[in-house]
Amino acid sequence: MSPIRSSTGIPDHIAAALCYFFPFIGGIVFLALEKRSRFVLFHALQSLIAFGALMVAHVLCGFIPLLGPLAAPIISLCSFAVWLLMIYHALGGRWYRLPWAGDIAERQLRQL
Repeated sequence: MSPIRSSTGIPDHIAAALCYFFPFIGGIVFLALEKRSRFVLFHALQSLIAFGALMVAHVLCGFIPLLGPLAAPIISLCSFAVWLLMIYHALGGRWYRLPWAGDIAERQLRQL
């Protein structure tokens, strides 16, 4: 039995992992290219939402005196942990949802 392939010709679980492997950019690329696999589209949306929010939080830390420089490394560690977790679950073919980003991605996926 051959693995399910996305419309890009890449197996679904690999395409979903690539959405996270290249944070934010991978999500944009697969949202633009993917036409068939809802699994890949879900992970592309979740990647965009989660890493977009983490990027905004990291930038905002630069504007907060005293606490910002303390919070920035914590946000970086959280980003790295989310990155590893999501690559692991995507490669395993699981629809793992992050607490708030997954809900938003799922709602957006229903509208596509």
